[in-house]
Amino acid sequence: MKLVFCGTPQFAVPTLEALFVSGHEIPLVVTQPDRPQGRGLELAISPVKHTAQRHSLPIEQPEKIKNNADFRALLEKTQPDAIIVVGYGRIVPPWMLALPKHGNINLHGSLLPKYRGAAPIQWAIAEGEKVSGVTSMRLNEGLDTGDILLQRELAIAPDDTAITYGQRLSMIGAELMVETLRKLENGKLKPQPQDHSRASLAPILKKEDGQADFKSSAQRIYNRLRGFQPWPGSYTILKGKKLGITSASVHSYSGTQVPGELLVDRDQLFVVCGENSALQLLEVQPEGKRRMRSADFIRGYRPQTADKLGA
Repeated sequence: MKLVFCGTPQFAVPTLEALFVSGHEIPLVVTQPDRPQGRGLELAISPVKHTAQRHSLPIEQPEKIKNNADFRALLEKTQPDAIIVVGYGRIVPPWMLALPKHGNINLHGSLLPKYRGAAPIQWAIAEGEKVSGVTSMRLNEGLDTGDILLQRELAIAPDDTAITYGQRLSMIGAELMVETLRKLENGKLKPQPQDHSRASLAPILKKEDGQADFKSSAQRIYNRLRGFQPWPGSYTILKGKKLGITSASVHSYSGTQVPGELLVDRDQLFVVCGENSALQLLEVQPEGKRRMRSADFIRGYRPQTADKLGA
């Protein structure tokens, strides 16, 4: 097929690579504009742009697409059979949805209709799912509400983070997109409407999503720590200052301390949580400081048993 590829993050790279290797014609790659990054605010290119450059594929980086006459004229001139959308980061306008014969085909990082929205991988792990997956779907004007083309499951390991799981999922997704296009081309794919009554949302993450609530179980806090990587991570407040929780493990607890209180046991650091549980803090990051093992934190900051975490 002749394809226009729209994508930005690392998650989209394996799909672009797979489509290129599979022999599809890719006359245009569309990605987000270069953005200032880091302390020096130097312009950084997206992973998709880097990949497109490596394969000498033509690149467009429109700031806006909805009412962009030049961009629309370019796509109409290109006449793609399908537009592939993977983590592009822009809402696809109606004119673009209607343009190609096979529509706009999206690779979404969940088993739709579960976890519609901007952060499906992060929320699936944060909510303690054991299995998630990828869906190829035909975009419509709704939020991830289009017809399902194909799906593939992938187990979530107990120690998976959004980063490690996302890497594996992106590889599975690339294979799924190649299979989707092959079956569409052969007329062997029947789109299936979603059951909207089973839908759940995975909204864009906010900084406050990372604040640990110690009234919750230690397992729930740990799941959110794993899911909200690399941002916003997990954090709490100790003596008025932010304390990042960068590595932890889950334990049961049957003592008398209340949720949010620290328990210091020689060079080990625990925080009491809800549901008769405790979270062992293996590595923390004091505000403005580097990450450190809890033993080093205990020696340097001298937290005491019954010190309270939280706002």
